Amino acid sequence: MLANCMRRLILAGIALGLSAYAATAAQTLDIVAQKGLIRIGYINDEAPFSFKKKDGSPTGYAVDLCGKIADAVGRKVTGLKRDYVEMTLADGFNAVKDGRIDLLCGALTINLARRQSVDFSQSIFLTGASALLRKDSPDYLMVLFLDKRPTLASNKQAPAKSTIGVRSDTTTGATLREALGPDVPQTRIENFATHQDGVAALESRKIDAYFADRALLFDLASHAHKPSALAIGNRLFTHEPYGIALRQDDSAFRLLVDQTLTETYQSDDFAKLLTTYFGEEGPILRREIMMQSIPQ
Repeated sequence: MLANCMRRLILAGIALGLSAYAATAAQTLDIVAQKGLIRIGYINDEAPFSFKKKDGSPTGYAVDLCGKIADAVGRKVTGLKRDYVEMTLADGFNAVKDGRIDLLCGALTINLARRQSVDFSQSIFLTGASALLRKDSPDYLMVLFLDKRPTLASNKQAPAKSTIGVRSDTTTGATLREALGPDVPQTRIENFATHQDGVAALESRKIDAYFADRALLFDLASHAHKPSALAIGNRLFTHEPYGIALRQDDSAFRLLVDQTLTETYQSDDFAKLLTTYFGEEGPILRREIMMQSIPQ
């Protein structure tokens, strides 16, 4: 009797395991077709890549590209609906991995650590990490991030103890200490939940610099309380290719995503899209993106 019960429990466990495997192995396009719905996750505070309009609807460069991917899926799935899901950066990758969303859009750096749990599209943007500073930030930080020559007084003084902010759960925070090096061990690093919190702390003099991807710093500075009092670093300390996150082991969906992006990059509308979000830098950015894109 006991042996029969154990056998039934083992068989039931195997059946559940196979069912879970089948659900995991289901391809994104099949799931989207069955539901008639594509779920697009976005990070709210990563302007100009992903953010909310005043009416609460999502927008941004990465969100628009995800919209073009949804258009391509819609040509295969009649009556396709879209569900935009606001995510935190910390939970966004888990949501892709768990199948709660089909795409994740934002300022998402492609790296090997993240590719252990999700896949990425081809690159949608190229940038690097630097810092936003007040124009009266300590001289050694101005030298570090702006290549600004130190004043005579600063040459005679050891660097004062300072604090540099980073957003938590980002790749840039992990590289900041390496960028500072052993010569400035007195510099403290403070984590912030959002970029806006970090800039507010910089303007209120709670920190002396805010470290993030340079593409984000331009937008953050433009929306600061007093932009003229801030300076954006011109030294890049990382190489940050951005991509759209999607589920692993789904070559058909990734091919559709990359085909859509390449077609978008080659279209006249792409120049307009870049100008909308990046202004005069649009033409330069287009050349950089095109050089890194996957050809037809």
